Amino acid sequence: MAAVAPPLATQEQIAKYEPVIGLEVHVQLGTNTKIFCSCPNEFGAAPNTNVCPVCLGLPGALPVLNQQAVEYALQASLALHCQVRPSSIFARKNYFYPDLPKGYQISQYDRPVAEHGWMDIVLGDGTKKRIGVTRLHMEDDAGKNTHDGYRDSDQYSYVDLNRTGSPLAEIVSEPDMRSSEEAFQYLTEMKLALQFVGVSSCDMEKGHLRCDANVSVRLRGAEKFGTKVEIKNLNSFRFLRQAIDYEIARQVGVLEDGGTIHQETRLYNPDLDETAGMRSKEQAHDYRYFPEPDLVPLRISDEWLQRVVASMPELPADMRRRFIEVYGLSEYDAQVLTQTRALADYYEQVVQSSGDPKLAANWTTGDLMGMLNADGRQIELSPVSGARLGELIALILKGELTGKLAKEILPKMYQSGEAAPVIMEREGLKAISDSGEIERIIDEVIAANPKQVEQYRGGKTSVMAFFIGQLMKATRGQANPATATEILKNKLG
Repeated sequence: MAAVAPPLATQEQIAKYEPVIGLEVHVQLGTNTKIFCSCPNEFGAAPNTNVCPVCLGLPGALPVLNQQAVEYALQASLALHCQVRPSSIFARKNYFYPDLPKGYQISQYDRPVAEHGWMDIVLGDGTKKRIGVTRLHMEDDAGKNTHDGYRDSDQYSYVDLNRTGSPLAEIVSEPDMRSSEEAFQYLTEMKLALQFVGVSSCDMEKGHLRCDANVSVRLRGAEKFGTKVEIKNLNSFRFLRQAIDYEIARQVGVLEDGGTIHQETRLYNPDLDETAGMRSKEQAHDYRYFPEPDLVPLRISDEWLQRVVASMPELPADMRRRFIEVYGLSEYDAQVLTQTRALADYYEQVVQSSGDPKLAANWTTGDLMGMLNADGRQIELSPVSGARLGELIALILKGELTGKLAKEILPKMYQSGEAAPVIMEREGLKAISDSGEIERIIDEVIAANPKQVEQYRGGKTSVMAFFIGQLMKATRGQANPATATEILKNKLG
């Protein structure tokens, strides 16, 4: 009879322990071709069509290093504040698996391209924490095994080698994270930085970003780490959180039951919300690493590195800081506007066109994003350009449009793609700033509402909002609010 696993720990038991978490993140670099051959590096092609003798590991085929993959690895290293090594070497990592036709993976072992970096994260309570990055190394990807989805999947597994040889950057963190929340924020910030730099789409659905989590627990106050368990192939941010939380509860449950944690590799099953043993954890010597004899050492000159440094865009953390310090935005708005580089660039266009950073933030994150979300569109597909949204805001600032009219015009811009002045001219939607015209309409409003006039003059100043509302109704929202308020006060005063 199989042994019954101990129950998951209670929250009271978990509180006695400190989790220790590190992540190994594999990022597919967005080159046009693979890392060691000229096959297309693309997703979605018919199985086993983007292959050649090099990525199939046929006898006599020799690898040639893709320079663009190296530059992307350098940019990724700089985005993670890593120190780039002037010399690194490739090694063969030997293991057998059906999706690895060469019988080894070309990777980097003791001399990676970069090391000793860090990422700063912000937690839910506003506290900041720095997570160390141990190393970033380059390697080629394996293929993909498919175990279900076919009529005879109960008898066979299928192998697609299109992904074999795709360029990867593996990013290994220090074991600095102490909760699933910290791991989630670290991965989120890393993904954002790599997308801003443009080295990868980091699309988890296409396998461009994959994550393994190393989890152990120790009694609070203890210095020695507990036994580490690796959770492989976490393909969503939600599953990352759930898998880590489950594994913490499982390990504490084992220890509280008097058991021992064994070093192993586990897989997370989202349907059952649990991890299950896959195999015992390999050590480096199990892979029989040795230098790749078909590739010379990779040497990064100072001149080459400085060219890459000069090409680096502003990182999201730096951009958030600038939005707060220079534009006067709240931390929340700065966070929202830097969720993607495309959104941040769009917002900067609105600022440049309107001249008002705060109004630009309000209209971008509020009215425009509301319409885009309703249509399921990203900012890149917005029918209203940043320059035209900024032009709309500028018309409000000039007094040619009221906020109410602008909210009426923006949906028309969104539907037609036309500029605000074109719609204003055609539909007569322009602010009334002529004080004589506004005064005439105010006189009519006051004459029609003697009771409210009496209340205002009796000290109930909140009635002013009623008069403004009546005026806007009478002018279809075209009266300039500042001019109208001043005239009303004088008339009622």
